Amino acid sequence: MSEQYVNEPMLDLFIFESMQLLEQMELLIIANEKSSSYAPEAINEIFRIMHTIKGSSAMMLFNNITTLAHSMEDLFFVLREDNPQNVDFSELSDLMLEGLDFIKVEIYKIRTGEEANGNASALIKSLQIFHATIKGQDSSTLDRKNANVTPSHGNDTIKQQQYYISKVRTETTALRNTFQANLRFEQDCGMENLRAFGVVNDLGDLAEEFYHIPKDLDHEDSARVICEQGFTLLLKTDRSLEDIHKVLIQTISLKDLQLTQVENSELFNDLPIERRILLEDSPMKVSKTSDRDLVANENEVHASASQQSIISVSVAKLDQLMDLVGEMVIAEAMVTQNPDLNGLELNNFAKAARQLRKITSELQDTVMSVRMVPLAGTFQKMNRTLRDMCKKLNKEVQLQLIGQETEVDKNIIEHISDPLMHLIRNSIDHGIEMPSKRETKGKPRLGTITLEAKNAGGDVLIIIRDDGEGFNKDRILAKAREKGLLQVSEDEITDKEIYNLVFLPGFSTNENVTEFSGRGVGMDVVLKNIEAVGGAITADSVAGKGTTITLKIPLTLAIIDGMNIKVGDSRYTIPTTAIKESFRPKLTDVIVDPDNNEMMMVRGQCYPILRLHDIYRVQTEVTHLTDGIIVMVEQDDKTLCIFADGLIGQQQVVVKALPEYIRNTKKVRGLAGCTLLGDGSISLILDIAGLIAFG
Repeated sequence: MSEQYVNEPMLDLFIFESMQLLEQMELLIIANEKSSSYAPEAINEIFRIMHTIKGSSAMMLFNNITTLAHSMEDLFFVLREDNPQNVDFSELSDLMLEGLDFIKVEIYKIRTGEEANGNASALIKSLQIFHATIKGQDSSTLDRKNANVTPSHGNDTIKQQQYYISKVRTETTALRNTFQANLRFEQDCGMENLRAFGVVNDLGDLAEEFYHIPKDLDHEDSARVICEQGFTLLLKTDRSLEDIHKVLIQTISLKDLQLTQVENSELFNDLPIERRILLEDSPMKVSKTSDRDLVANENEVHASASQQSIISVSVAKLDQLMDLVGEMVIAEAMVTQNPDLNGLELNNFAKAARQLRKITSELQDTVMSVRMVPLAGTFQKMNRTLRDMCKKLNKEVQLQLIGQETEVDKNIIEHISDPLMHLIRNSIDHGIEMPSKRETKGKPRLGTITLEAKNAGGDVLIIIRDDGEGFNKDRILAKAREKGLLQVSEDEITDKEIYNLVFLPGFSTNENVTEFSGRGVGMDVVLKNIEAVGGAITADSVAGKGTTITLKIPLTLAIIDGMNIKVGDSRYTIPTTAIKESFRPKLTDVIVDPDNNEMMMVRGQCYPILRLHDIYRVQTEVTHLTDGIIVMVEQDDKTLCIFADGLIGQQQVVVKALPEYIRNTKKVRGLAGCTLLGDGSISLILDIAGLIAFG
């Protein structure tokens, strides 16, 4: 891409909108492939998507994407107009998905600053052969045509494609109709000049002569002019007003469309300045649009207006806003908990501090809610993984999605997408049996994988459940013995602990290495990714019935409610969602086993005691259990009693990452991060799951 055409805001919007359209198209393809046919609505929608991507990529000068999108668009144009009967929809889906993958790779290159130089000529040839097949043509003529579609990366070729939007004189064609169109796009939709280019591109085959205002869509001010004045088109064509209206009304982000037939065709003979005056002041405003078109136009305007309440915001800006709110939470704590205020009775200050805390809390909740994203997009992506694997493994599997509306933080979405994909692949490859084998077991040929999300307190549970053959407990134990992974005797280990061994590095029960599994990598990476966002993962299974994998992830990573405790001169923070209760222990409730492990008896149950001053080697005068306090915490159905000097109080804390040298040494366990307290001191945030494992 030539440097003179680089425009970062426009590029960001191009990437965002293109990826949204590609994901939408992928879902359409997969949904229609299942029914072995493409519905007319889906064909129209896919045609519109490829038409949009073709126009926007041409405007951005990404010629290889434009050429491929044009070939894909041509294919769906034939499906839409000719309605051919001899269509292999499975092959069509394969070609379309291959094209989507190519465009995604090119957009990823653009996003990372690389040159989008992929060569799609082989895929384009396949599309042309398929195109010729459904048209009933001889595909032997394609080699001659193919010379014209090989992507060229030179700027001359690209600019030639760009300048076809300029005014063209045609003397040989009888042009009987002249139309004037004024389009206004939704406010803040962005890329107005790019959208205007798409409009001209849409009309390229319908209008032999046209003029548009602003004239130069490449100019940096053109987007502003279109936003303020709208985009005006004057065109000559032999098509009817209904034909032109049908094309224009499909424009993405269209807010308003005025299309009139102009009787004075001499407008084209005027100078550009005079022509602009005539376009703005022409008294001819009688529309030739039919009542049906007017209703459709009105509905389109109302639909656009209803969508105006939602805008796209850069994730980087949301991250910055969250950081600022976090700093404000710390500053509020520093003001209201300032040591200089100790012993002073300041009623007005206390009242103002309560109001400040209320506003800060509401602002924090609002910012966090803005960052919350439904899991629907991530869940829907799993359909593509399921479709590809079933075709390669010759298995029949359906995917059931439950709780797609459940929301989590945007940053967490990015961390769980890959683990979910791997777990789905694992369920298909390891869990679901071949159709013939399922029938011999009395199961339906069609296997089922259920992907479910639901809220659980301050966490979200994501459950992956299949009705396959389940884990083989004996094989897992044998593999664990072989690799020396068992830390306790086999008599003491529970079934659930056996199943969780599959998340250890290098663990695989597959005898053969396949494209999808058998190398002993993957499940441990899943565990690391989930733990990286403060989550946990567990596995359970019933032989012959299926397997259930449960991911427990926090709603957000930025700000949490915590209980601050002190140990000597150190401060620690425990997430309040993990605390069951706190109390002062009695000596009569303390039990010491033969290995000198301390246990606390609470309502007839024994729980281990963890002394923080022993683990982190903190100097403190409070070493007797009766002089301190016990905080009982729970994680993954396991309970631990943490011994500390005392409680400081509850407050919202901003989670900060530990310094890199601490994370890299991995000698300090049981810490999830750190935070800054109101008095300026640092408090370490405890990782309850890590402490339970440590204990």
